[in-house]
Amino acid sequence: METKDELITTLKTIVKPYVQDEQAFQNLTEDTDFIKDLKINSANLVDIALDVEEAYDIEIDNESMERMLTVGSAIDIIRQKLEAK
Repeated sequence: METKDELITTLKTIVKPYVQDEQAFQNLTEDTDFIKDLKINSANLVDIALDVEEAYDIEIDNESMERMLTVGSAIDIIRQKLEAK
């Protein structure tokens, strides 16, 4: 299982192409909100979820996708899905 830092590093790579606020991206923490802070639109959140699925070979259901609004919640969801595999 990846450490939190490793998960954040992977997530940063995944979200980078969609980020509209470079300053917020540089200061990314677990509390960073994809929409409010990084200015990622909701359509791109779906792309991010698909990229996460591919990166970790997991399936993110709609309910999980709706909760995946911050870096921290994304990490929790990835961990839950990996543990369930």
